[in-house]
Amino acid sequence: MGKVKKINGRFMHMVFFWLKDTTNPDEFIKITQTFVEQIDEVNSFHIGKPAGTPREVVDNSYQISLVVTFDSKEEQDVYQDHPVHVQYVVDNKDKWEKVQIYDSWGEIYA
Repeated sequence: MGKVKKINGRFMHMVFFWLKDTTNPDEFIKITQTFVEQIDEVNSFHIGKPAGTPREVVDNSYQISLVVTFDSKEEQDVYQDHPVHVQYVVDNKDKWEKVQIYDSWGEIYA
């Protein structure tokens, strides 16, 4: 089997943002990246826009996605209460219409 790589981190926090019309998506991405990079508990992250894959089962209606990985649920809990994360939500909640979050915990499979 080729060079398939596992995602770093066993806990995945996936956030999907539907932005207000007045919000610049590129500026929102920069703000989001700046906040995530300040939190030591973050293992890895990805910020993106919909890939435009037109399949019936794919939701392309959001504007920005944020996927953050952690080594444990406890590290994700620290992230949720981290002052930088709390301030990010306070400062930016007026920039989105809707936020949808999915959290996933993965065991290490051999």
